[in-house]
Amino acid sequence: MSERIIIVGGGVMGLATAWQLVRRGERPIVLERFARGHHEGASHGETRNFNNAYGDAHYLDLLVRAREGWDALGEVEGDPLLRLHGLVSHGSGIALGSATTRDLSAIAGELHARGIPAEILDGATAGRRWPGMRFEDTVLFSPDAGVARAAAALRELERRIVGGGGEVRWNTRVRAVAADADGASVVTDAETLRADTVVVTVGAWTSGLLVDLGIPLPPLRVTEETPAHFTATIAGPWPSFNHFVAPGSQPANVYGMPTPGEGVKVGFHGIGDEIDPDRRPHLPVLQRELRDYVREWFPGLDADTAVPISCTYTTTPTEAFVLDRVGPLVVGAGFSGQGFKFAPGVGATLADLVLDADARAAEPFRLPRG
Repeated sequence: MSERIIIVGGGVMGLATAWQLVRRGERPIVLERFARGHHEGASHGETRNFNNAYGDAHYLDLLVRAREGWDALGEVEGDPLLRLHGLVSHGSGIALGSATTRDLSAIAGELHARGIPAEILDGATAGRRWPGMRFEDTVLFSPDAGVARAAAALRELERRIVGGGGEVRWNTRVRAVAADADGASVVTDAETLRADTVVVTVGAWTSGLLVDLGIPLPPLRVTEETPAHFTATIAGPWPSFNHFVAPGSQPANVYGMPTPGEGVKVGFHGIGDEIDPDRRPHLPVLQRELRDYVREWFPGLDADTAVPISCTYTTTPTEAFVLDRVGPLVVGAGFSGQGFKFAPGVGATLADLVLDADARAAEPFRLPRG
């Protein structure tokens, strides 16, 4: 018997895709190799930065679509899945989405054009408003940003999928995927399943699973990143933050957010060691440099209280996502470091590709065509 839709990978992107399909009357099956709540991929943890400081239309359009999904998910356990305590961005380096800090005013204009509030502050004003932080001269603040409650979102997505007639099978490892004229096969440890369409959202394992299928994937670099939580010495308020550092002044751009009960997360963006996801060392790197950074830029944090966290990034050379379809296979990949906040929008986009073979994501997210 052939299933209509199978989703391989039960992290946030796979679950968000399944939920968006359930909303459209489908009953997908999600296959996840690890147990519920595992820490092997890139979706675990209590919080993710809900960062809206993008200057490119394709990201902002996806952000708007994601926000619609977050709003539809609503409150979970008495608390919204998005905690909108605001985001501050500053610095003289290069931001995600090819925007630079000399374009912070332009980013504010792009946000306003989509109905997203934003304002430009000078560094002194920002320092008075958020005394736990130091800032460079120009600061972009958007109150319509903050954090996504990551672990709660995964639980709610699964609840919605199952409640809508879909299925999530944990501890179900997929060994191979194959496509043919009649659909696709999915080989697990226990059986071979058939489906009309298969969605692959397996993060760090994408290249390995699809290596023999002729899909023109960009290189996917898998790294282990080790941000840390720091104890606050002042009550705040604490917004989420980006620091786009000048090349050579720090190891990389810096991001972070408050995580209730754990502290304030601070991390360098995308500079971890390249790894095999099946042999992940779980070793913190650049912790001395991170503590030095906190001492310089965060007067409201105790730099000696760092508790490192391990996570993986899977990134393309341009850091653009892969959202595309090849025959009966739909692929979502390359999200790490910036993807979680976009998950409901990514799920809606991948659902479009599943249900309409002629649908296309925004051009920067597409695979090259021969």
